[in-house]
Amino acid sequence: MTRPYICVPMGDPAGIGPEIVVKALGSEEVNKVSKTVVVGDEKTLRQAMRFTNTHLDINIIEDVREGNYVSGVLNLIDLKNVDIDNLQMGKVQGMAGQAAFDYIKKSVELALEKKVDAIATTPINKEALKAGNINYIGHTEILADLTNTEDPLTMFQVFNLRVFFLSRHVSLKKACDMVTKDRVLDYIKRSVKALARLGIENPKLAVAGLNPHSGENGLFGDEEVREIVPTIEIARQEGIDVVGPVPADSVFHFGLKESYDAILSLFHDQGHIATKMVDFERTISITNNMPFLRTSVDHGTAFNIAGTGEASSVSMEEAILLAAKYAPNFNR
Repeated sequence: MTRPYICVPMGDPAGIGPEIVVKALGSEEVNKVSKTVVVGDEKTLRQAMRFTNTHLDINIIEDVREGNYVSGVLNLIDLKNVDIDNLQMGKVQGMAGQAAFDYIKKSVELALEKKVDAIATTPINKEALKAGNINYIGHTEILADLTNTEDPLTMFQVFNLRVFFLSRHVSLKKACDMVTKDRVLDYIKRSVKALARLGIENPKLAVAGLNPHSGENGLFGDEEVREIVPTIEIARQEGIDVVGPVPADSVFHFGLKESYDAILSLFHDQGHIATKMVDFERTISITNNMPFLRTSVDHGTAFNIAGTGEASSVSMEEAILLAAKYAPNFNR
């Protein structure tokens, strides 16, 4: 099997990103399924190897096709943008925020130029971005702008459980107001299309309920009766395999048991809690509806342990593995 090229931007140099990158690239499983190239800073990565007692040969390249993709080698596009003597681990710094943005921008360029098959991102820090005069609040907004994508579609995956989100970073009150016929139908269609693009044939989608017991026919709220049930009927009439609303206290369990290919969660925490309770470290974020596939760890820069070597690389490894799994289908 041909291994896809997976690009990993190093993340905030003052956080755990460099440490989990060098640990992940020491994994035989990762090297077996992907050709991973890192966009980052050589001195920072060498420091991370000291922190983690990891031993890799850094191979500086300018073109991903020049890489030596064997175990024990870290192929690096070195942007040389960190003043290592003034880098303070675990601290918000404008230099680090600017550097993290530079790594993402270069990775996106490589993906848009079809030089890599997918990107697997590491954590960045919103305050560091701001300190570096980078006017974005996070990865999704950066990626949307750099790819001219109006509304990227987020999906979480942990084992067999896949979850889409009707809304992201808004208040719970606003999230409830966003449960409308038009929006639910749009997200049903987009979710099914995204699943097909990942290689899942004839996908079956479940829509989670919003209210306790999906409202009990209006006893505990009427959003299901008023907005969700009619929309699901419309989607079915259009040939989409969708069920629901399924009460949120059971739908994720059945999703994990593969009763459905994915679930549409109606607000941020509903789906986040469900996936992270299954396995926090193995919950991976996948961004669809862009010109290329992006996976990501679903944790932060962990400034409290940055520089200690304690950070687990499980999530980084899973992000690369999922990118390698889905990229061939996504890029057909």
